[in-house]
Amino acid sequence: MLWVKSFHIVFVASWFAGLFYLPRIFVNLAMVPPESVAERERLLQMARKLMRFTTLLMVPAVALGLWLWLGYGIGKGPGNGWMHAKLFVVLLVLGYHHGCGVLLKRFSAGANRRGHVWFRWFNEIPVVLLLIAVVLVVVKPF
Repeated sequence: MLWVKSFHIVFVASWFAGLFYLPRIFVNLAMVPPESVAERERLLQMARKLMRFTTLLMVPAVALGLWLWLGYGIGKGPGNGWMHAKLFVVLLVLGYHHGCGVLLKRFSAGANRRGHVWFRWFNEIPVVLLLIAVVLVVVKPF
């Protein structure tokens, strides 16, 4: 079980690293002047590659987490309300990940409607979600 838990932590940390950096690329994309085609294309290529890699990291992170929960019973039974809250946070993170994909498609299509300030705030969401998840797992407040 400790091996599964260790790899889960590594893949979650790596997945979040991608979720921290991808919106930073969006900030830069939102600031690219319309005449800077090469810069826009370079940033789009970086964002696409990072999105693919981040998605690849997400799969084992979620699979290993499910293994810990369903296979080893971590968070099952009475007194484990923290796990229900954590699973909700995981769903929010998955939604955020999907939202990044939608935003990337809009950038690729030249249909972005958001400014760089919006993306700077959007970039803070995974920090808050990670903080909540870690507190739930470590402190187990309920």
